Amino acid sequence: MADIAATTVMKLREMTNAGMMDCKKALVECNGDLNAAMDLLRKRGIATAAKKASREANQGVIAAAVLPGARVGVLAEVNCETDFVAKNDLFRAFADQVARAVAENPAADLEALRTDAVSRIRENIRIARTRRLEVQGNGLIAAYIHTGAKVGVLVEVGATQQATVANEVFRQFVKDTTLQIAAANPLAVRKEDIDPALIEKEKEIVANSDAVKNKPAQAVAKIIEGKLEKYFKDNCLLHQGFVKRNGEITVQEHLAAVAKQVGDEITIRRFLRFQVGEAFTG
Repeated sequence: MADIAATTVMKLREMTNAGMMDCKKALVECNGDLNAAMDLLRKRGIATAAKKASREANQGVIAAAVLPGARVGVLAEVNCETDFVAKNDLFRAFADQVARAVAENPAADLEALRTDAVSRIRENIRIARTRRLEVQGNGLIAAYIHTGAKVGVLVEVGATQQATVANEVFRQFVKDTTLQIAAANPLAVRKEDIDPALIEKEKEIVANSDAVKNKPAQAVAKIIEGKLEKYFKDNCLLHQGFVKRNGEITVQEHLAAVAKQVGDEITIRRFLRFQVGEAFTG
């Protein structure tokens, strides 16, 4: 039997919400491979998909900056050693400074800013990642930082008419979209944007799950199709239930209603969602 560390078992439990013994057994069967153990638990129906299961144990905050005119925005994750510092006003101000600096100049010297902050705050600080969005054509950039600054969102929403950008109905839609992304954590705007490798993995998980055991091929195909549709509803922004309406309509249906109201074509072009401690994969 493989010797599995208790910390590894706990990490798998955090990734899957499965029981401790189920996690340990899966890790033993998979020789300690976390990802393989997670897939095994899912095949057995014990765990659900983890959107971003690989996480770092870092403290810190997410900061955002949107320049005047709302055509350029930046999202940044800045890490520190302790939660005490993460809540410190000086550290928060530094994180905001990082986001602002990149918004104003993509080539900003962040290392100089970081070195100065370390000397003042007296704790190791790491600028984990920054991403910058700039509107192409007509549209708006909007940001949202959730209470506690552990989750942040940046979104670009486009229109075909310049006048639409100033419309308050349109602006409210953009704001609501940031809240939707923060709450529902989509992977992509639409299903066509989902990485094909992720879709194939979902198919493989379902095809090897207890749900399709001893069932005829035709039934298996329908089950896989149904599971994929649920996957898209969970992970694609436009297919998700609109949180502000308690899921009574989809985001796509809400977008269509707003577009009709403002008399223009509206497109959610792209978004970023950062959460403190996520392993960043590009």
